[in-house]
Amino acid sequence: MVDIPENQRRADMARRAGTRTSDPNTQIALKLKALYSAVEQEPIPDMFLDLLEKLDRAEQVKSRR
Repeated sequence: MVDIPENQRRADMARRAGTRTSDPNTQIALKLKALYSAVEQEPIPDMFLDLLEKLDRAEQVKSRR
């Protein structure tokens, strides 16, 4: 994946959407999309994965009854 500066990426997205980057709503939308994308790339914490595994085991035990 090519590393494009964030401001350039936002401007490109706005151009493709046919909106102006000076519009406050566009700025908010682009920043929210960038934040969501960054969070989406973060790894899942081990503690959360452990909790999911415990839940899966509990559901398996319950379904065997």
